[in-house]
Amino acid sequence: MQQYPSLSKQNSEVVRNPILVVEMEQLRAELWLERSLNRLQNYLNDYLLSVLVTKEKLPVRDSSIYRSIYQTLVNELNNTLPGSQVAIALTQAKTKSCKISYLSSKGIISQSSKSQSPLLAITLKSGKQLQIKLNEVIEIEDLRYLETQETPKAWAIEDDFGNVWGWLIISYTPLNSGTDSLTSAQVEIQSQLIKRAASLCAIALMKLKNIESLQKVSRSLSEFNQELERNNQLKNQFLANTSHEIRTPLSSIIGFTHLLLAQGYNPSSERHKEYLSIIQSSGKHLLALINDILDLSKIEANQLEIQWEEVNVSLLCRNVLALVKEKAANKGLQLRLELEPQEIVIVADPLRLKQMLLNLIFNALKFTTSGSVGLQVKVKGELVHFTVWDTGAGIPEEYQAELFQPYCQIPNSRVSSEEGTGLGLALTRKLAEIHGGSVKVVSEIDRGSSFTVILPRSQMSEFEETEVEIEQKDNMSGDRSYQSGLRLSYSSDILLVEDDLHNAKLIDAYLSKLGYQVICAYNSVQMWEALKRSQPAVILMDIYLPDVNGLDLVKKLRQDKNYQNIPIIAETAMAMKGDRETCLAAGVDEYIAKPIDLPVLGNLVSKYCQLSKKRI
Repeated sequence: MQQYPSLSKQNSEVVRNPILVVEMEQLRAELWLERSLNRLQNYLNDYLLSVLVTKEKLPVRDSSIYRSIYQTLVNELNNTLPGSQVAIALTQAKTKSCKISYLSSKGIISQSSKSQSPLLAITLKSGKQLQIKLNEVIEIEDLRYLETQETPKAWAIEDDFGNVWGWLIISYTPLNSGTDSLTSAQVEIQSQLIKRAASLCAIALMKLKNIESLQKVSRSLSEFNQELERNNQLKNQFLANTSHEIRTPLSSIIGFTHLLLAQGYNPSSERHKEYLSIIQSSGKHLLALINDILDLSKIEANQLEIQWEEVNVSLLCRNVLALVKEKAANKGLQLRLELEPQEIVIVADPLRLKQMLLNLIFNALKFTTSGSVGLQVKVKGELVHFTVWDTGAGIPEEYQAELFQPYCQIPNSRVSSEEGTGLGLALTRKLAEIHGGSVKVVSEIDRGSSFTVILPRSQMSEFEETEVEIEQKDNMSGDRSYQSGLRLSYSSDILLVEDDLHNAKLIDAYLSKLGYQVICAYNSVQMWEALKRSQPAVILMDIYLPDVNGLDLVKKLRQDKNYQNIPIIAETAMAMKGDRETCLAAGVDEYIAKPIDLPVLGNLVSKYCQLSKKRI
């Protein structure tokens, strides 16, 4: 074996050199510091890693993962600093004090105030002795005092933004000269150890808080993606149902129109009259479908206009049943109406109330194959209950919660295969809520269902009819030619500006039968040419033209003294909220939305032709 004779001599020199001894002790203390902090850091990292690996929902601040971090800090400092008692006081919400929540005892955390370990004490600013024990309350002012002493006894556990999580409190016993005591070099840097340990704890808590935020964002994104997927499924279902609904009446319209064209229309043929009736009914079905979609969109955009009126409930209910009488008879179902003996008047939108009741009755007829369908109206205090009941198949309880969701369909193989759009009940509930009411359902399999619309008898807000609305009602009820399309006793020129050939031919044919001479223009150039040849009594103006916006044409006509007094009626597919006001603001005298109700158009043309003659 190789010998090192000079080794003992060198060691002797080190021992005899006090500077080297001090340096070695200092280096040993620094290694002790870094080793202690590294061990603490490793424990804290393990806790954070466990949260990331398990991907579990992070608990609240005072739960196990946070307790583990605090307890680890207390344990490690207690083991590293013999003869000391370590505690953590957590801040209390909305107070200026902290409560000791974690306490060391013989290297083990004591979670019970019944600990038999001797308690150490610290001297506060007031001179009062505070024992370090669980649940002891200490003022933040005292903690800050202890933090600023030459030998600190308290250290704030705070993040980079100055938010204090709690306070680390350490009470020392006199330094022993035994082998288990700290060296003088270690004692000198123990304050640095405690401060850095508190900082590591604060960093771990901040990382934990960030992980919690990321998990919340992740869960939110997951829920958002699930909602998107659900909405996508509902959209696809809605498109499929709507496609079915549209194609069914379109098949009738196209098919029966083809038969009429192939056979040659004979007005006296009962079969041809039946064909036309089917075409008209199918067209109305398509219009109702479009209106349902638009109504739901308006409600969700908070743009649906409600016309408040006093409504005679008995009269309205009888009118509703009259509309479904034929459908019920075709299925062999009895219709029943139960009303209170006294007259019932409520403040509501009569059109929307009728819509709600028709939606419910059509559903009842659809899902009832035998028996009866009824409408019952009862007054209960300041509320009116409209109950539509049936003796149909009933609705399974597990599906009842989905009934009022837009586009949702409840499967039922025992009734007609007609599907509908799934909008009727959703619209009914939303309309009831707009009226300050609600809808409830009671159903039992094979025993039938009942849907009840509950509405207040009066509304909190005042309701008024505008002059335009009153004028429209007068037009609807006062002029009988409006309903009958009665031929007028005079003839006037009508300039129709319409780019759709089929719509133009339809309006031309109808107005010509009423005795008007219709001049058709399919773009702005043809309109100006027609105005040079003659001055019409009324101009019917489409808004969407191939070469210019119809509203711009209206503005130009109003700026030209030769044409500014000619009545202009906008006939357009612009049927959303605000479209009528937009047209009137551009200078038109009247507005009618497509699909055009021909008797209404005839009445408006008659009215403005007479006004035009008076102006002349």
